[in-house]
Amino acid sequence: MRIRPIEPSDIPAVVALFRALATEFIVHESPPEVVATFLRDNDEQGFQGFLAKGYVYHVAEIDGELAGFIAVRERRHLYHMFVGKNFHGRGVARAMWDVARREAIDGGGDGSFTVNSSNYALPVYQAMGFERASPMQSVNGLHFNPMKLPA
Repeated sequence: MRIRPIEPSDIPAVVALFRALATEFIVHESPPEVVATFLRDNDEQGFQGFLAKGYVYHVAEIDGELAGFIAVRERRHLYHMFVGKNFHGRGVARAMWDVARREAIDGGGDGSFTVNSSNYALPVYQAMGFERASPMQSVNGLHFNPMKLPA
């Protein structure tokens, strides 16, 4: 497995992976108009905007194939973490998190992090040490679980 900073040429594949996984695991309980807005906000232009705002992205590759990606905002919020279904259970999420977390701390972060987890991803984040910060929330038709990882 190779984990490296994202490159502009990765964005189409990252967006395709995001769309497939978000549709199945995040917005499947949301109304169609919410799904459309969410996917539009996370299209290629959206990802380019996240990068322009300073979100730090890494991609994981296995045998030359995109296995997943991760993003951290402001050295303290785990914004995106997605692993392709055919790579689940192979330590990709943990490996990406180790790289992203280390880089955030090395860049000046204090080591505390937050994440808004889907219901599906709760066990993954809990295994990484995150704890619920409050009950499940719903904002604009999107459901998530605020979580924190103390320093």
